[in-house]
Amino acid sequence: MHAITIPEPGGPEALVWDEVPDPVPGEGEVLVEVAASAVNRADILQRQGFYNPPPGASPYPGLECSGTIVALGPGVSGWAVGDQVCALLAGGGYAEKVAVPAGQLLPVPEGVGLTRAAALPEVVCTVWSNVFMVAHLRPDETLLVHGGSSGIGTMAIQLAKALGARVAVTAGTKEKLDQCAGLGADVLINYREQDFVAEIKQATGGAGADVILDNMGAKYLDRNVQALAVNGRLAIIGMQGGAKGELNIGALLNKRAAISATSLRARPLGEKAAIVAAVREHVWPLLATGQIRPVVDRELPMAEAAEAHRLVEASGHVGKVLLVAP
Repeated sequence: MHAITIPEPGGPEALVWDEVPDPVPGEGEVLVEVAASAVNRADILQRQGFYNPPPGASPYPGLECSGTIVALGPGVSGWAVGDQVCALLAGGGYAEKVAVPAGQLLPVPEGVGLTRAAALPEVVCTVWSNVFMVAHLRPDETLLVHGGSSGIGTMAIQLAKALGARVAVTAGTKEKLDQCAGLGADVLINYREQDFVAEIKQATGGAGADVILDNMGAKYLDRNVQALAVNGRLAIIGMQGGAKGELNIGALLNKRAAISATSLRARPLGEKAAIVAAVREHVWPLLATGQIRPVVDRELPMAEAAEAHRLVEASGHVGKVLLVAP
């Protein structure tokens, strides 16, 4: 088969479409013939040499995919050769085939095509686990999403609205904010021109956001705490703004607030399977009825992964950029 390899870390040109050995499904795994994968920020970090796959995972980038099951490993039940699926991966999505633990498989949702289903697993599992399983967003609360036009952001807007919350977003252009509004965002904040702390306070009558989903890390840490409501919850899922910041413990105590920080890739298989099962129970029905949908900016051939990485690094997209296998 062919896969995107990274012979040496570097820029987008470091991604090489090359012939590699076929994966073999192990105990509890299935082999998926990949229809499409999607570009995530973690893939860019891996390409740069900063985010290696966990031990035993595929060395190729790609944290999600869609495709068709072509073989079952020992001990797999509940799935069959020919099933169309999408999957949460620890790596290996940028390839023609990938071995996947059965607990990380999801059926392609009704109303979503096989290719576009590749846009779902990583974002839905990230949003559901952080915003709902950890931060416990409730109906009528306010969620602030940084990077509202990203793949994570576009899904967070839709899920929060579908479950009865109010949503504020930050983005860097009017065009991106308009697209967020089209997905249901109630409060639109241009982070280049406005102070999100002041804007969220004004929009909530001085209360602040009950939950903040943050991809920036250190750069926004202090202001995120300022923007939280009493009993607010800050869920950090990225470090685009740095890894080390100063935290005002007094402000956190005064608000009786909580901060969580999670990632999916290195979690034990059992934890990933529990998240995937929760997503299938709670989110898949919303996809089937059309209440939420994957937001895809464009589809590129998998061999053109370098161009897809350039696009995502420049933030020149809304939603997900897909890589389609030959």
